[in-house]
Amino acid sequence: MATYAFLFVMVLVVLFLFSGIKIVRQGYHYTIEHFGRFTVVARPGFNFYAPFFYRVGRKVNMMEQVLDIPGQEIITKDNAMVSTDGVVFFQVLDAAKAAYEVSDLYLSIMQLTTTNLRTVMGSMDLDETLSKRDEINARLLSVVDQATESWGVKITRVEIKDIRPPADIVNAMGRQMKAEREKRALILESEGLRASEILKAEGQKQSQILQAEGRREAAFRDSEAREREAEAEAKATEMVSNAIAGGNAQAINYFIAQKYVEAVSQFATSPNAKTILFPVEATQLIGTLGGIGELARDALGTRTNTPASPPPPPARRGPFEGSQ
Repeated sequence: MATYAFLFVMVLVVLFLFSGIKIVRQGYHYTIEHFGRFTVVARPGFNFYAPFFYRVGRKVNMMEQVLDIPGQEIITKDNAMVSTDGVVFFQVLDAAKAAYEVSDLYLSIMQLTTTNLRTVMGSMDLDETLSKRDEINARLLSVVDQATESWGVKITRVEIKDIRPPADIVNAMGRQMKAEREKRALILESEGLRASEILKAEGQKQSQILQAEGRREAAFRDSEAREREAEAEAKATEMVSNAIAGGNAQAINYFIAQKYVEAVSQFATSPNAKTILFPVEATQLIGTLGGIGELARDALGTRTNTPASPPPPPARRGPFEGSQ
């Protein structure tokens, strides 16, 4: 009988010990209550508390969690109705506060985020709500994190998932975007034409500059040629003058014959006449040509001291007919 009593006592001791063991999983904290009053937080691993006197109050998830914010209608500052939803990322830092400072942690965070989302977006215009999501997220994060600090919760991120304006506003925005793009296209086309005209004007300017430089160079070359021609003419005139001063009468014949031939060639090349009739003294032309030959022989030094041959008998005068 004593043996059965001993075994019964041993079983009770084993059950007592096993009921006092608390195994806490990683990522969770358990609150331990002593007759309903919070005493300590059981951390992950093996924990032992006397049964019947201590029990687990709350099992608090200490990992980072995500909470969906349901879609809702918000009126913006410029009286535009938009639909929006979002998500909140948070993490419990103090299990005791999260368990006992707020009745329903998840519902409280969702309601707090929803009301502040209405406040933040309601103070902005429609264009600002569509283009400044980062600013909305930052303002929500600051407000909600400050409010949940007393609950032992850290709000890590607040993200707006979608903002949906009404259909008529979307259509108006589409037309506005189209008009803006057409405006930009016209501006770019005008700038392209302007750049093209500028380049064309620059090209014409450069061409005119080059043409002017070419004309200047040509004028310089012409003046240089005329200068050389004038020097040659002056040299020839000087030679003729020296020959005349030396008593050589053939030089005068050379000078007169040159001018005479130039005058006749100008008559012959006139575009206004096909046939030219004018009197000419054949003997004078022959004598003049003879004088040219004498002058050339004198210049070459081939003239001898022998007496010159008598001049040819005078020829019969008559009209000279030339044609072009």
